[in-house]
Amino acid sequence: MIDRRLIQYFDWGLLGLTVLAGALGLVALYSAVNAGSPATQKILFTKQLIWYGAGAVAMVLSFLVDYKFFERWGHLIYTGTILLLVAVLISGKYVAGSRRWLALGPFSLQPSELAKIAVIIILARYYARTATTDGLGFKELLQPVALTAVPFALIVKQPDLGTAMVIALIAASMTVFVKIERRCFFSLLATGAMAVPLVWFLLKDYQKQRILTFLDPDRDPLGAGYHIIQSKIAIGSGMITGKGFLRGTQNTLEFLPEQHTDFIFSVLAEEWGLLGAVLLLGVFFMLLAWGLSIAHRSRDPFGTILAVGVTVMIAWQVFINIGMVMGLLPVVGVTLPFVSYGGSSIITVMIGIGLLLNVSMRRFMYE
Repeated sequence: MIDRRLIQYFDWGLLGLTVLAGALGLVALYSAVNAGSPATQKILFTKQLIWYGAGAVAMVLSFLVDYKFFERWGHLIYTGTILLLVAVLISGKYVAGSRRWLALGPFSLQPSELAKIAVIIILARYYARTATTDGLGFKELLQPVALTAVPFALIVKQPDLGTAMVIALIAASMTVFVKIERRCFFSLLATGAMAVPLVWFLLKDYQKQRILTFLDPDRDPLGAGYHIIQSKIAIGSGMITGKGFLRGTQNTLEFLPEQHTDFIFSVLAEEWGLLGAVLLLGVFFMLLAWGLSIAHRSRDPFGTILAVGVTVMIAWQVFINIGMVMGLLPVVGVTLPFVSYGGSSIITVMIGIGLLLNVSMRRFMYE
């Protein structure tokens, strides 16, 4: 029997925001794929609907089981994800210079996306047991650094710097949330600053080119800077109310690269203008505020940290993607949650929403 209190405490508000974000994403995607052939349009949009269906199932499974299950079995979830990342490097699907996908019949799975959830769960599990009001010291941070470094290194090897960076930012945000000793915090900042030249040395040529293009898009307007310039034109040309649904010229004339994945926000901004962009950003803001509210209301340390982890995952992806398409950040290939085309991305964010629903509806059990 299902405890009636689970139904009573079910978070319909969060579910409503999720449905709204998904609906806006599907409308934007329909426009983004409109520039291709009718057959391509139908295939991409149909696949996204299928992935949303799979994501809905994943979301339901994520909130049906008590979230304490994920705390008990977090080490196995993490280990399984690491094995998937290793499998990608060994026998993954090679596309556009990267080996990021595992072929599953007509579909492909991107384990690096699922690694975000695995890192959130394993870090929440660790911090729920070790965090104190005095803050974490160097000794306590060794294990979470190692737990983050392993998937980070495997994902960089693919190479997928954008997803690896998001995982690092999620881990850093969760760590700051649970509190770090002041001396340790400033020492880590200094170490990070000194490591910047080393990171630059380790970057591949095309990754360096992206950063240089971010600093000066006009240095190669027909090459590396083309993406950013066209994206800015699309966003700016939308003005206040936009050009109208399916009337975006940058999209329909195929000037926008990767318009259905990384640069889909540019499509939305061109067709719906500032008003449409603000509407989408407003939905994201409410979603993030809702997630932090769930974390605040939880009286269980694992539930609180888990909710924070999922919330910052969505927040960082929104921040990086929109900053990227507006030319405020380098192009690193980070998808926009609920909006960009991609099955693994949709399933990951829907699992995250399921975990938030889980913590919210079971808050009465751990008061």
